Amino acid sequence: MKLTNKKPSPSMELWLKEAKMDPNASRVGMFLVHNGVVRETPKALVRQGIDDGTEVKGMTFSYDADKVEAAIEEARQLDGIYYIKVWLNEGQLEVGDDIMFVLIGGDIRPNVIDGLQFLVEKIKTECVTEIEQRA
Repeated sequence: MKLTNKKPSPSMELWLKEAKMDPNASRVGMFLVHNGVVRETPKALVRQGIDDGTEVKGMTFSYDADKVEAAIEEARQLDGIYYIKVWLNEGQLEVGDDIMFVLIGGDIRPNVIDGLQFLVEKIKTECVTEIEQRA
């Protein structure tokens, strides 16, 4: 995993234009975008209710590109999923910075929602390293 300065965020308007030009675009009835952002509330508080009185001031974020690509390929095999694009930041991030964007397109709402949830969960649990800096 490499660690560099954070990257500029992509344009969702351009991503959607690109997605609608894809050869599978005629099969897509819905696109969903996930935008993960660094928040000041610690993960332990949000997920487990553990409040140690601290706030997040930043995050060191990295990812394994091969694992991300494998997760994308797995998600492409889900029912009704015809388009996926993923962007992950890296380096030292601050509160409010974008962590990731995931764009997923598919035939019907249940398939697209399930596909987005599957892929984001897989990326977050198997592909990335997030180290919160607290104050």
